[in-house]
Amino acid sequence: MPEPTEEKLSYRLITGPDTRDFCERISSALAEGYVLHGSPAATFNGTDVIVAQAIVLPAAIAHADAAVADAVDQLENDDDEAFEGHA
Repeated sequence: MPEPTEEKLSYRLITGPDTRDFCERISSALAEGYVLHGSPAATFNGTDVIVAQAIVLPAAIAHADAAVADAVDQLENDDDEAFEGHA
């Protein structure tokens, strides 16, 4: 868990053995406001199943979506200006 003065990361990848502790780490992150991002991954290291789950803060997704929308709008405006005056 981040320190009270420490800013939360927008993206985290939590990894570890597939144990109750791993599930508690994910549950704790969800309680802090993170949401699951994509499907979990699992592999076997010869002894244990190792799992990974990406998590993100919803505000980070909204910010990224807005940035993409702004970039697309800018490209469309640039294209419109480039073709003005051409028949």
